[in-house]
Formats: sequence, structure tokens, C-alpha cells
Amino acid sequence: MGRATEVPHHVRGLAEQRAKARADRDFPAADVLREQIEQAGWQVRDDGPHGFELTPKPPFKVWPAVSAIPEEPRAPERPERGTETGPGTESMVASQVLWDASLAVSRVDEAITGAGATEEYAKAASAAVTVALLVDGWPTDVRKCVDALLAYTDARILALDLGDIDGAGTVLHELAAAHPARIEEWHVAERPHWRSGTAGWGACRTKLLRLDTADVHVIMETSTILDGDALTPLAEALREGATAAGWKGGDPGDDLREWSPAGPGKVRGLLGYLLAVRRAAALDTGGISGQARYYRNADLEFSLSLPGDLVVPDVALPVHQERHRAYHEVDPDYRDRESRRTYDRVLRLLRSNSDTKTP
Repeated sequence: MGRATEVPHHVRGLAEQRAKARADRDFPAADVLREQIEQAGWQVRDDGPHGFELTPKPPFKVWPAVSAIPEEPRAPERPERGTETGPGTESMVASQVLWDASLAVSRVDEAITGAGATEEYAKAASAAVTVALLVDGWPTDVRKCVDALLAYTDARILALDLGDIDGAGTVLHELAAAHPARIEEWHVAERPHWRSGTAGWGACRTKLLRLDTADVHVIMETSTILDGDALTPLAEALREGATAAGWKGGDPGDDLREWSPAGPGKVRGLLGYLLAVRRAAALDTGGISGQARYYRNADLEFSLSLPGDLVVPDVALPVHQERHRAYHEVDPDYRDRESRRTYDRVLRLLRSNSDTKTP
């Protein structure tokens, strides 16, 4: 891709010293060595085939892991306009102002505005609704998903890039640089568990939830593409009293193992292709289970943990799904194993809920 791949000898030496420090559990020394590697223009990952992997440092800040991202509400590091970003040039900028509770009015009660597919994207992001994206590769999908969100809504976009796989994080950075008022980007060296890394789906989703400041938090996949403003009907359902509203819902059968499509109206579970939730309610439940390393069935588990009504709007949402790579392009054995693992917890929730309703 036009970037040098030859690692300087002194940088490789620093990485080897760092690997030894980690093996000796001298983590403060390992942190210092990581900083020295980054100052030299490189970044180190600890999940490489030989214990570590060195790659040229990208033009954005990269946190070592999802857990390392600070959760106090603030914007990510971003270079000033007209300057190039290099080692040591990033500076933290102020966060969006938190909702003033003295207004005594929740932002859920504010309407979001569809951008109407005009040539002009909304310049300012909604303070009421945030769309949270996990970027785990497939840069073309990322660009298409984000472009549609920019075109059809004024929602704020909060995106977490896992490992810049295939340059997807670089595409996110380009989009964020072009639309700094709309997109907040975070990047980690940690790769997703479903792509042979260590970052679990539930932990990533909960991190996005905690980084958010809006009242309406939208879980969305990059394979989901808007064809119009599909967010306003979801936000309206929350304003009318629902805890969560989604594009696709389901109800379990009598054996609790087979689910059928359900909706419009109240449903037992919502799928995470496109799902809006009251952020406060989601935080009260602890977010998405950290035991969920893979997405499949974790959306149902999350749905079942929420109090109140879950609904599918009674209008057809202008949205479609393209190839669902998180399903089709993941090792089938891994997919089935992790899906079963999560569904065991879904079954426990279903049975527990059934027991509490028994007279």
C-alpha cells in the first residue's frame, strides 16, 4: 500500500526487549518500550505469529486494547485541520457537552432529523441519537454504511476500529477527517475474537455504550445499509415508551430453541442488525455480556436482559442488508461453537423469565 515494511533493527530490538519484559511480567517496562517503538514510527501488536508483530504507525492514535480506552466522556484525539498527524502530534480535544440535567427534558423527546439524501450532509451531529459501529475489516462495507448514515440522517456516528484489518480503520479515519462534526473514531491494536484476536463482541459493544453521551444508542452492523431515514421511526418508538426498538424482532417457540420472525409491535427479542435502545436502560443492565465473544445470539441475550417493552415499528424501514460477513466469512466451527455458548445463557434467561411469570 505504499508504506515501508522493512522494520529497522533498533525497532525490532525494542520489540524483543518488550516481549521479554512481558514474559517477565514487568508491564511498566513493557509500556515504556511500547512508547519508544511508537516514537520511532511503528506500532506493536501482541497477537502476531511470532509473539509480536510490528507495523508502520498509522496517522491516528491506536490504543493497545479495548479495555485501555478511557471511558470519561470526551472526543478522541484528532489532528488540527491543515496539519499532518505524526508521532507526538496528537492532542485531545474537548468532548461534546453533556446533557444538562437541569433542563429536566430527556433528549429522547427530541426528534432527530433525516438528512433527506441531499447532496449536503448534515453539518452538525444530533445530540439525541448516536449510531455505534464496530469496524472489523471489509473497508468497502464501512464506507458504504457510513456514507448512507451521513446522507440520510444527522445522527452522530461513534465507531470502534479493531486492528485496522485490511485498511478498514484507515477508511474510517478518512471518513472522520472529512466529517469531523459527525464521526467520532476510536482505534485499538486488538483484533476481534471472531477474526483470531482477543476483543470480544460484548466487551466492544459495551465500551461503545459507555463512550456514548446520547440518550438513544443505536447498535448497527456495517452490513446494514440505509436507503432512507430508518432511525426516526426507531427513536419515535422510544419516545412512545419502548425501551428498545429494532428493524427485526423475534419470538421463541415452545421449546425455547427455535425463534420466529415477529413484529410489528411488541416482541421478545431484537436482532442487532439495527437496534435502538435507551442508553440509560442498557447501562443499568450492565451493557452487553462480556462473555459474548461473538455477535450471534448475543443480541437476543441483551434484549432479554432489558426491562420494559421491545418493539418493531409498524412502518417498513428503508434499510437493507448486504452480505453479512460476520456470519458468512467466519470459520463455521467457531461460529457454531460460540453461538451455542451464548445461546446457553439465552436459554437460562428465557427459563428464568418464564419462572418469574408463573403464578
